Amino acid sequence: MSGQAFRIFDVEQDLIKANEKLAKEVQKVFHEKGIKTFDIVGAIGAGKTAILEALVERLKGKYRLALVTADVTTEIDADRIRRHGVECIQINTGRECALTASLLKNVLDKLPLNDVDILFVENVGNLICPADFVVGCDKRIVVVSITEGGHVIIKHPLLFKMSDVAVINKIDLRSIMDVDPEKMVEDALTINPSLKVVLTSAKTGEGIDELIKALGL
Repeated sequence: MSGQAFRIFDVEQDLIKANEKLAKEVQKVFHEKGIKTFDIVGAIGAGKTAILEALVERLKGKYRLALVTADVTTEIDADRIRRHGVECIQINTGRECALTASLLKNVLDKLPLNDVDILFVENVGNLICPADFVVGCDKRIVVVSITEGGHVIIKHPLLFKMSDVAVINKIDLRSIMDVDPEKMVEDALTINPSLKVVLTSAKTGEGIDELIKALGL
């Protein structure tokens, strides 16, 4: 490995360490306010926002909710959440392929933290970049769908190792996609035996109650 490659590696490690430090500061704020926080990661089209919409509908009468949605551009996801009558802040990351603790920290003053019980943070649609950058949430939820193919989990093991709950979404399409969701569950548990794995369909509502239980809510 060349000296230049070593320098690039060192810079990457410095960025990750700096992010971890900020993430601890963010988490401290949440803990002081007594807020439970969940970081949701997954590829574009996996159904992260649809899952959040289903969760919001079931939980908003029981908890005071707030959400942060992150995307490269637009407020499409935030607008979808706001239609359910809850606070939602949109973060546009521009060229960044993952949400960072710094970006999240920068919007904390826009959230009514004294009036929030649960905060959901929807990360940028990506199964690779978020693995390097924690944001200060208590738990991480990774969402995949059967439309991404039966091998999506074993092709992205790091996020599953780093997550607390795994959601396999769009199971209403299992007969069309010819994908075995149970095999995907097996793959996830092989990578991380302590994972809580839930099969869902955000479209039909199947599995959403089980997901709420898996989140301890």
